[in-house]
Amino acid sequence: MNHRTDTSVTVIGLGLMGQALAGAFLKAGHPTTVWNRTASKADHLVAAGARLAPTVGDALKASSLTIICLTDYQAVYELLGAGEAELDGTMLVNLTSGTSAQARQAARWAAQRGARYLDGAIMAVPPAIGTAEAVILHSGPQADFEEHKPALDALGTVTYLGADHGLASLYDVAGLVMMWSILNAWLQGTALLRTAGVDAATYAPFARQVAAVVAGWLPGYAEQIDSGSFPAEVSALETDARAMEHLIEESEAVGVNAELPRLIKAMADRAIAAGHGGEQYPVLIGEFGRPHAG
Repeated sequence: MNHRTDTSVTVIGLGLMGQALAGAFLKAGHPTTVWNRTASKADHLVAAGARLAPTVGDALKASSLTIICLTDYQAVYELLGAGEAELDGTMLVNLTSGTSAQARQAARWAAQRGARYLDGAIMAVPPAIGTAEAVILHSGPQADFEEHKPALDALGTVTYLGADHGLASLYDVAGLVMMWSILNAWLQGTALLRTAGVDAATYAPFARQVAAVVAGWLPGYAEQIDSGSFPAEVSALETDARAMEHLIEESEAVGVNAELPRLIKAMADRAIAAGHGGEQYPVLIGEFGRPHAG
């Protein structure tokens, strides 16, 4: 039996991402049923071989696996909570964006209605769906993930994170903060260098090299965080704080925004005031790990 194509799949929600998901299942050979509030969005998928379900209830019954990709979790409840939607015995994979708390609540809601449930997050743009570049995160019962992984593999690089339904959402936002932080640091440096006539394209290879070197520090720094011990093997936080002050002074002197370095310096100053000046940079996890009361 060909496990890649024998699973019937339903896709509920045909925005740009939902259309890409359904298209990837069709391309992989899965019998694919689709449903969308505006039925015309399914036209090109139907032309490619999909079946348009007349109702949400019919869409759920049509397949052994249902993928949900809607605007938000409230839309999921409104649609699947309707009288025609029979969830008992269904396998739901919710790729709607939301918070970890919403994911855990949705898992409880689905279980109360007899459904099995995986929550997920898509780390990709719609055109990448169906390629290895599309990373799709899943969290929930491992047995449910393993059973349906052969079908889910049609979407890209599918990854299982753990039994906690909230993990996919948390990894999603943790990935976003990495992305924005790298870009923000590069923009800060670019703004500084442009004051001396250096363009972004000239600086970018240097910035990329620095980012790669720093990325190499993460596993060792993670060991410090997990053990709660931060010996200053490379540099003490108080030394880093002096360099931060230099960055702030340079930014202000050349007329560049200094808000970002000032924010990080304020966090470092609080950690130093708490007695951590002689420890290494990851000791700042204490500041990141609690809400700022000031």
